[in-house]
Amino acid sequence: MEQAIQIAIEGVTNGKGGPFGAIVVKDGKVVGKGNNAVTSSNDPTAHAEVVAIREACKNLGSFQLDGCVLYTSCEPCPMCLGAIYWSRLDVVYYSATRHVASYHGFDDSFIYNEVNLAFDQRKIPFLQLAAEKGILPFREWDKKDNRIDY
Repeated sequence: MEQAIQIAIEGVTNGKGGPFGAIVVKDGKVVGKGNNAVTSSNDPTAHAEVVAIREACKNLGSFQLDGCVLYTSCEPCPMCLGAIYWSRLDVVYYSATRHVASYHGFDDSFIYNEVNLAFDQRKIPFLQLAAEKGILPFREWDKKDNRIDY
């Protein structure tokens, strides 16, 4: 955890982004690390956890992180939570809570609230188009003999 927190501090002092750091560990070895780089990369998905997950997947040659542990300086946001579940990490350890982050200007509560709303009640409209054609990529997927399931 201390390493994740130090990465967060270094990211702040180096001007890379917000005060967040994360590492992915497998068998006692760091296989991925990242600090928040949203503002320095102009990438809203460059959260510490996502950066660390991407690096770990690249280093391990896998899109799944079974057997890995994530240490993060702060409770993950909803986007990072999704990435954690998609990558199939075994466990997540965090230091600061989302409430501490909110106090310091990093408030994700609006996203947590939006997820539970019906599409027509969200602040950003979600409107379905071409529903009859949206099934076509899935039909191609189902026909593919050499697909890699996940």
